[in-house]
Amino acid sequence: MSLEKISAQLNNINKLTDGKARKLPPIEKWNPPYCGEIDLQVKSNGDWFSGGTVFKRLSLVKLFASVLLREVEGERDEYFLVTPVEKVKITVEDAPFVLTQWTWLDDNKSKMTVSTNLDDEFVLDETHPLTMNANGELYVLVRRNLLAKVHRNIYYQWADLAKEVVTEEGTELMFSSANHNFSLGMID
Repeated sequence: MSLEKISAQLNNINKLTDGKARKLPPIEKWNPPYCGEIDLQVKSNGDWFSGGTVFKRLSLVKLFASVLLREVEGERDEYFLVTPVEKVKITVEDAPFVLTQWTWLDDNKSKMTVSTNLDDEFVLDETHPLTMNANGELYVLVRRNLLAKVHRNIYYQWADLAKEVVTEEGTELMFSSANHNFSLGMID
Protein backbone atom coordinates (compact mmCIF):
# COMPACT_ATOMS: atom_id res chain seq x y z
CA MET A 1 0.00 0.00 0.00
CA SER A 2 1.44 3.37 -1.00
CA LEU A 3 0.48 6.92 -0.17
CA GLU A 4 0.10 7.61 -3.88
CA LYS A 5 -2.52 4.87 -4.19
CA ILE A 6 -4.45 6.10 -1.13
CA SER A 7 -4.27 9.68 -2.40
CA ALA A 8 -5.60 8.63 -5.82
CA GLN A 9 -8.52 6.77 -4.22
CA LEU A 10 -9.37 9.79 -2.07
CA ASN A 11 -9.12 12.17 -5.02
CA ASN A 12 -11.61 9.99 -6.90
CA ILE A 13 -14.00 10.25 -3.95
CA ASN A 14 -13.55 14.04 -3.90
CA LYS A 15 -14.31 14.26 -7.64
CA LEU A 16 -17.67 12.62 -6.98
CA THR A 17 -18.64 15.61 -4.82
CA ASP A 18 -17.95 18.05 -7.70
CA GLY A 19 -15.82 20.18 -5.40
CA LYS A 20 -18.84 21.28 -3.36
CA ALA A 21 -18.69 22.08 0.36
CA ARG A 22 -16.14 19.92 2.15
CA LYS A 23 -17.80 16.94 3.76
CA LEU A 24 -16.05 14.19 5.58
CA PRO A 25 -16.09 10.85 3.78
CA PRO A 26 -18.42 8.31 5.43
CA ILE A 27 -15.64 6.07 6.74
CA GLU A 28 -17.97 4.63 9.38
CA LYS A 29 -19.92 2.95 6.56
CA TRP A 30 -16.86 1.45 4.93
CA ASN A 31 -15.50 -1.93 5.97
CA PRO A 32 -12.38 -2.50 3.85
CA PRO A 33 -9.83 -5.22 4.54
CA TYR A 34 -6.76 -4.41 6.63
CA CYS A 35 -3.80 -4.01 4.26
CA GLY A 36 -0.91 -3.57 6.68
CA GLU A 37 1.05 -0.63 7.98
CA ILE A 38 2.61 2.28 6.09
CA ASP A 39 5.41 4.61 7.13
CA LEU A 40 3.24 7.61 7.90
CA GLN A 41 3.65 9.37 11.24
CA VAL A 42 1.85 12.21 12.96
CA LYS A 43 4.27 13.82 15.39
CA SER A 44 3.17 15.25 18.72
CA ASN A 45 3.50 18.80 17.34
CA GLY A 46 0.92 18.01 14.61
CA ASP A 47 3.37 17.59 11.71
CA TRP A 48 2.69 14.70 9.33
CA PHE A 49 5.66 12.70 7.97
CA SER A 50 6.06 10.03 5.30
CA GLY A 51 9.30 8.11 5.11
CA GLY A 52 10.92 10.61 7.47
CA THR A 53 9.98 13.61 5.31
CA VAL A 54 7.47 16.20 6.45
CA PHE A 55 4.40 16.80 4.28
CA LYS A 56 4.69 20.30 2.82
CA ARG A 57 1.23 20.40 1.23
CA LEU A 58 -1.45 21.15 3.81
CA SER A 59 -4.14 20.06 1.34
CA LEU A 60 -2.67 16.54 1.27
CA VAL A 61 -2.52 16.36 5.06
CA LYS A 62 -6.17 17.50 5.25
CA LEU A 63 -7.11 14.85 2.68
CA PHE A 64 -5.51 12.08 4.76
CA ALA A 65 -6.93 13.49 8.00
CA SER A 66 -10.42 13.33 6.48
CA VAL A 67 -10.20 9.51 6.40
CA LEU A 68 -8.42 9.05 9.71
CA LEU A 69 -9.94 6.45 12.02
CA ARG A 70 -9.03 5.77 15.64
CA GLU A 71 -9.74 2.38 17.19
CA VAL A 72 -9.47 2.05 20.96
CA GLU A 73 -9.96 -1.30 22.65
CA GLY A 74 -8.56 -1.80 26.15
CA GLU A 75 -4.88 -0.81 26.06
CA ARG A 76 -4.85 -0.82 22.25
CA ASP A 77 -5.08 2.68 20.71
CA GLU A 78 -4.45 2.59 16.95
CA TYR A 79 -4.95 4.89 13.96
CA PHE A 80 -5.81 3.96 10.39
CA LEU A 81 -6.36 5.62 7.04
CA VAL A 82 -9.54 4.17 5.56
CA THR A 83 -10.75 4.18 1.96
CA PRO A 84 -13.62 2.13 0.52
CA VAL A 85 -11.14 -0.59 -0.50
CA GLU A 86 -8.23 -0.40 1.97
CA LYS A 87 -7.44 0.15 5.64
CA VAL A 88 -3.82 0.90 6.58
CA LYS A 89 -2.29 1.52 9.98
CA ILE A 90 -0.30 4.69 10.68
CA THR A 91 1.59 5.98 13.73
CA VAL A 92 0.28 8.88 15.81
CA GLU A 93 2.65 9.92 18.61
CA ASP A 94 0.09 11.75 20.74
CA ALA A 95 -3.00 13.23 19.05
CA PRO A 96 -3.56 13.72 15.32
CA PHE A 97 -4.48 17.41 15.70
CA VAL A 98 -3.27 20.41 17.71
CA LEU A 99 -5.65 23.08 18.98
CA THR A 100 -3.99 26.30 17.82
CA GLN A 101 -6.56 29.12 18.00
CA TRP A 102 -9.66 30.26 19.86
CA THR A 103 -11.97 33.25 19.92
CA TRP A 104 -15.25 34.30 21.50
CA LEU A 105 -18.26 34.11 19.16
CA ASP A 106 -20.24 36.79 20.96
CA ASP A 107 -19.78 39.98 22.98
CA ASN A 108 -21.05 38.21 26.12
CA LYS A 109 -18.16 35.74 25.90
CA SER A 110 -20.53 32.83 26.29
CA LYS A 111 -19.45 30.70 23.29
CA MET A 112 -15.90 29.96 22.31
CA THR A 113 -14.90 28.73 18.89
CA VAL A 114 -11.66 26.80 18.57
CA SER A 115 -9.66 25.63 15.58
CA THR A 116 -6.95 23.08 14.86
CA ASN A 117 -3.74 23.10 12.87
CA LEU A 118 -5.76 21.56 10.01
CA ASP A 119 -8.47 24.25 10.06
CA ASP A 120 -11.17 22.20 11.78
CA GLU A 121 -13.33 24.79 13.53
CA PHE A 122 -16.08 24.22 16.10
CA VAL A 123 -17.62 25.50 19.31
CA LEU A 124 -16.10 24.27 22.56
CA ASP A 125 -19.15 22.62 24.15
CA GLU A 126 -20.43 19.31 25.49
CA THR A 127 -20.14 17.75 21.99
CA HIS A 128 -16.51 18.91 21.77
CA PRO A 129 -15.40 18.71 25.41
CA LEU A 130 -12.11 19.60 26.99
CA THR A 131 -10.53 16.62 28.76
CA MET A 132 -7.36 16.04 30.75
CA ASN A 133 -5.18 12.94 30.73
CA ALA A 134 -3.36 11.48 33.75
CA ASN A 135 -0.34 13.71 33.02
CA GLY A 136 -2.44 16.88 33.14
CA GLU A 137 -2.32 17.42 29.36
CA LEU A 138 -5.45 18.93 27.81
CA TYR A 139 -7.30 17.63 24.74
CA VAL A 140 -10.46 18.55 22.87
CA LEU A 141 -12.63 16.10 20.95
CA VAL A 142 -12.60 17.23 17.30
CA ARG A 143 -14.70 14.64 15.46
CA ARG A 144 -15.49 10.96 15.59
CA ASN A 145 -13.17 9.99 18.46
CA LEU A 146 -10.19 12.03 17.26
CA LEU A 147 -8.55 14.44 19.68
CA ALA A 148 -6.62 17.68 19.38
CA LYS A 149 -3.95 18.42 21.95
CA VAL A 150 -4.30 21.92 23.39
CA HIS A 151 -1.21 23.92 22.43
CA ARG A 152 0.67 25.40 25.38
CA ASN A 153 -0.02 28.98 24.20
CA ILE A 154 -3.76 28.29 24.23
CA TYR A 155 -3.51 26.80 27.72
CA TYR A 156 -1.85 29.96 29.05
CA GLN A 157 -4.44 32.19 27.37
CA TRP A 158 -7.25 30.13 28.91
CA ALA A 159 -5.52 30.21 32.30
CA ASP A 160 -5.61 34.03 32.11
CA LEU A 161 -9.38 34.11 31.57
CA ALA A 162 -10.29 31.23 33.91
CA LYS A 163 -11.60 31.70 37.45
CA GLU A 164 -10.84 29.78 40.62
CA VAL A 165 -13.89 27.67 41.51
CA VAL A 166 -14.28 25.55 44.64
CA THR A 167 -15.65 22.11 43.70
CA GLU A 168 -16.08 18.80 45.54
CA GLU A 169 -12.56 17.82 44.44
CA GLY A 170 -10.98 21.09 45.60
CA THR A 171 -10.18 24.40 43.91
CA GLU A 172 -10.11 24.22 40.12
CA LEU A 173 -9.24 26.74 37.44
CA MET A 174 -12.38 26.89 35.25
CA PHE A 175 -14.01 28.75 32.37
CA SER A 176 -17.29 28.33 30.48
CA SER A 177 -18.32 28.01 26.86
CA ALA A 178 -21.77 27.19 25.46
CA ASN A 179 -23.26 26.72 28.97
CA HIS A 180 -20.66 24.12 29.85
CA ASN A 181 -17.87 24.46 32.44
CA PHE A 182 -14.36 23.35 31.60
CA SER A 183 -11.54 22.71 34.06
CA LEU A 184 -7.90 23.46 33.39
CA GLY A 185 -7.00 21.46 36.47
CA MET A 186 -6.66 21.65 40.22
CA ILE A 187 -4.86 24.48 41.96
CA ASP A 188 -2.32 23.22 44.49
